[in-house]
Amino acid sequence: MTTTNIFNFSTGLSPEPTTSSTAPPAVRRILIVGGGTAGWMTALIFARNLIPKGVEITLLESPTVPTIGVGEGSTPLLRDFFDRLGIEESEWMPACHATYKCGITFQGWSTKPGFERYFHPFPSMVDIMTLTQFVHNAEARLRGANLYAHPDRFFLAARLAAERRAPKSHASFPFDVLHAYHFDATLLGQFLHKKALERGVRYKSCHVTHATLAPDGTIASVSTREGETLTADLYVDCTGFAGLLLQKTLGVPFVSFADNLFNDAAVAMPSPIEEHIPSETVSTALKHGWVWKIPLTDRYGNGYVYSTRFCTPDAAETELRQHLGLLDSTVEARHIKMKVGRVARPWHANCLAIGLAQSFVEPLEATALTVVQYMAQTFAGLLERGELTEDARVQFNARTNGNVDGIRDYIVTHYKTNSRTDTEYWRTNAANINLSDNLRKIYSLWRAGKSIAPGIRAQQFGQGYPVMSWYAILSGMGMFPSPNSLRPPAAQEARYNLAEVDELMNRCVGNYFHHREALEHTPPSRQPMTLQLYFW
Repeated sequence: MTTTNIFNFSTGLSPEPTTSSTAPPAVRRILIVGGGTAGWMTALIFARNLIPKGVEITLLESPTVPTIGVGEGSTPLLRDFFDRLGIEESEWMPACHATYKCGITFQGWSTKPGFERYFHPFPSMVDIMTLTQFVHNAEARLRGANLYAHPDRFFLAARLAAERRAPKSHASFPFDVLHAYHFDATLLGQFLHKKALERGVRYKSCHVTHATLAPDGTIASVSTREGETLTADLYVDCTGFAGLLLQKTLGVPFVSFADNLFNDAAVAMPSPIEEHIPSETVSTALKHGWVWKIPLTDRYGNGYVYSTRFCTPDAAETELRQHLGLLDSTVEARHIKMKVGRVARPWHANCLAIGLAQSFVEPLEATALTVVQYMAQTFAGLLERGELTEDARVQFNARTNGNVDGIRDYIVTHYKTNSRTDTEYWRTNAANINLSDNLRKIYSLWRAGKSIAPGIRAQQFGQGYPVMSWYAILSGMGMFPSPNSLRPPAAQEARYNLAEVDELMNRCVGNYFHHREALEHTPPSRQPMTLQLYFW
């Protein structure tokens, strides 16, 4: 698999750590405080390369603290996680009620005719033959040519999702799709817990009450309600929004995104699944936020993400129940408070914060586990190579913060480009001027009819997302001149025959299994496609 150190959905995670005969003597014991998906994922990534070198890894998890489980969805990089661990889909997916994910449909975010709904696809090898046409048409339409530029027509994943097919083809068809997954977050945490113990991670069920500082300002130990005092060379804070080690003990400040992203709460509840399981997440805009709809093998996971500045929890629950047709149902709703933002320095002293203790940028693009993977994999490489210098710390923190800020910018774009006017919530989002310089650059170029592709490919802006994602969101939201002002395209502008794109998709889509069939008879894994193809 082609990877680089750049964090984006095109090139993946950091390279495999180099091997050495011994681990750095400064880090022989690692204590992970907190479990859940983030804690156990970190434990497995660390264990793979560090336990064989003699490093002791222990995870402390409270039996009384529930996992958040906000997102139940992933980006395609979760596939890379399981591939590196040698865990097959046929093993973990049934255990976690998991389904395949081709991408995300956004509906109701735009009111512009023809753009009320669009699909954000994950890439396939077929897209190499259609991405050029899509970008060309979008840029020509920006300059006033009346050309078709809605993203759904150009990408295989959109067709697969529309027909409820899995991104898994028959063995004779060579074109892979870089797919993601939906899953039960609690079951995934339990599965990873089991695998981590099998691979040598130590485990204590206890409740950590506080940490003690050493004279040099590092963490000296953590204490538990059960009366134990535990020490380590490195402490990993996976205590969720509580931020027990990095924020509360070491005093690292939290950088709120409240000025960029208004949502601070969610209410979640399940609903019955149909016989023909979708292979997409659906994000539907409501009055004061949006609802996720995630298909699992046994149910839908639904949740309404909203802002308490504009809506009360009771009103949000009522609106969600009405949306799901469960207004009179006895199904219990779960209310969740969200802390949107990131810490100023995820690695400080002898402590590394991962998961919700490090950042949370609402689940709109299902990026939480991707950040966990990036951080754990990159840090494991630093540990194995003994690169624990101050320069390494500064670079790691800067890159991690840049990744999270890039995710924030992409999610802000959903809100900033909305064209709803029905509530104050949507009008305020559209009028929001608290934008990063990178985001202002993207909008400025787009409005001027200039290509944003070169800057994105070079990651000068739009960090973390490839060309196809930025063009999909801006085109899918209908960010084009008014239809009344469009002119007939010149011959050079209309040089692509979209009937050929349609024919290609028609010939390809029948080679993929229907979703239920793929889940019941999980096709064997094949060599994953090169992630560089997503970068274009």
